[in-house]
Amino acid sequence: MTTELEFPDYESQLAADGPDTGPGQQLGAEPLDQFLARERRFAVAFSGGTDSALLLAAAKQAGCTVAAYMVKTAFQPQFELEDARTVAQALEVPLAVVEADVLAQADICANPQDRCYLCKRFIFQTVANAAAADGFALVADGTNGTDNPARRPGFKALAEAGVVSPLRRAGLSKAEVRRRLREQERTRGLAPNALKSAKPSFPCLAVFVPEGCQINEASLAAAREARGL
Repeated sequence: MTTELEFPDYESQLAADGPDTGPGQQLGAEPLDQFLARERRFAVAFSGGTDSALLLAAAKQAGCTVAAYMVKTAFQPQFELEDARTVAQALEVPLAVVEADVLAQADICANPQDRCYLCKRFIFQTVANAAAADGFALVADGTNGTDNPARRPGFKALAEAGVVSPLRRAGLSKAEVRRRLREQERTRGLAPNALKSAKPSFPCLAVFVPEGCQINEASLAAAREARGL
């Protein structure tokens, strides 16, 4: 099992804002406790990973009304859904799994240079629509202070969708997110890694399809095989 000693040093580093950083992602703009005290009801775009798990756990601890929304597409390995269900159950948070046919999105599947931005725009709009239908006006995600806008086109999609990233706004590095989530596991009497505090970061399967090559069932199957999934 991965231990905290095995995580790379860059997880302790913070990445500066860039031109595509929206007000909801401004580094160090607001402590997490302050956000949770002000926003008492919101939806979380949930990936089943460490960052969004901490956001859910902190929101529950603060007494917020919160629900998790996971968009399930062909780009994700099955374990991501299983992890999301495990965390949501442990935290007693309702989880909505929204099936979205990303392979029907011709602009995304053409796999252009801005594929990640296009895909994130599709995902966050899907979450926003599902959350709004349930009465949630605000959507938050788990982007943290280590996530670098210069290397993540998804920042532009976050800003355009009006998604808020409380962990980044609180200036929390990935290492600090892991530390806080381990503390949540301990205080809740859960087993180590029950909330995915030691989960490695894992990109979507589309990352393993060369740019410009069509993304389809066959190319995704090859990506899964190459990754041992």
